[in-house]
Amino acid sequence: MPAIDLLTVLEALLFVAPGAVSPAQLAAAMEVPPADVERSLDELDHLYQKSTPPRGLRLQRYRGRVQLITLPAAAPAVERFLGLEASSRLSRAALETLAIILYRQPVTRPQIDLVRGVNSDYVLKSLLLKGLVQEVGRAEAPGRPILYSATPECLQYFGLASLSDLPPLNLEV
Repeated sequence: MPAIDLLTVLEALLFVAPGAVSPAQLAAAMEVPPADVERSLDELDHLYQKSTPPRGLRLQRYRGRVQLITLPAAAPAVERFLGLEASSRLSRAALETLAIILYRQPVTRPQIDLVRGVNSDYVLKSLLLKGLVQEVGRAEAPGRPILYSATPECLQYFGLASLSDLPPLNLEV
C-alpha cells in the first residue's frame, strides 16, 4: 500500500474505531507490518500537531493503544452539539489526587494519603465514578492495597496525548 493510502486508511480506521486500539489491530485490518502502522501513526500525529490552523482532532496514545480524540479547545462546542452537560469542574482535592496518580502511577490509596496528608477515600471514589481513575491491580504489600492509575479519559480531560506530555515535576519549594 503506498504511504499516502496507508495514512488515509489508518485515519479512517481510527475514526470508526469504538475506542482505543492497538497498532497490531490496525496492522491486521490493513494487512501491513506493524512497523508501517507505527511510522504512519507518527506521521499522522505530526500532521495533527503541526497543522495551522489547528485541526479539530489529535491522536492520543496510552499504554500501547491509540485513538482519535477531539481537540480539548473544541470541547464546549462538541458538548453543546451532542447535548451533553458541561464538564463538571474538579475540586482542589480531586486535582491534587489526580496529580499524585498521574506522576506516581500505579499508586495505592495509602501512598496518596501520605502525600496529601488527609484521607482520600471519598475523592478516589468520585474520580473512579467519573472514569478518570481506574483500579489496575494490587500492590505486593501488607493488606494488598489496590493500585490506581489514570485512564485515557483523564488524559483527554487535561488535553494530554500521553503521560510524556505532563510538565516536569518541580519539587523545589
